[in-house]
Amino acid sequence: MKRILVIDDEELVRSTLRMTLEAQGYEVEDAPDGEAGVQIFRQRPADLIVTDILMPGKEGIEMIIELRRDFPDVRIIAISGGGRFKSPHTFLTTAQHFGADRIFAKPFDQEEFLAAVQALTKT
Repeated sequence: MKRILVIDDEELVRSTLRMTLEAQGYEVEDAPDGEAGVQIFRQRPADLIVTDILMPGKEGIEMIIELRRDFPDVRIIAISGGGRFKSPHTFLTTAQHFGADRIFAKPFDQEEFLAAVQALTKT
C-alpha cells in the first residue's frame, strides 16, 4: 500500500484529503505544518507528499527545498489557495521551480488531483 503524507495547516483540508485518498486505497498520514511534516517524513518516508505552501512556521517552499536536498527522489504535489494574497499562482510556480512535481490551486478538481497522485505513486 502506498503511503501519502498530507501537510496543511487547515484541519478541514487535511481531513478531506485524508478521506479522499484513503477511499482510493492509500495509507495517509498528516501534519499541520512543514516542520512537523519534515519530522514525520524523516521518521517514516512516504511515497508522496501533498503540501500546502502558505503555513505558519516552516512554509511549503522551505520544506520542498529541504526535502529535495536531502531526499532528491521524493515526489511532491504542492497545493495553495493563495492565503491572504488570494492568488496562488505565484506561490505554485515557485514551488514547481524548487521541485514540486505537480501543482494545484485550491479548490482543485478531485479527478485531476487523483490522476496526479496515481501517476506519481506508480513504481
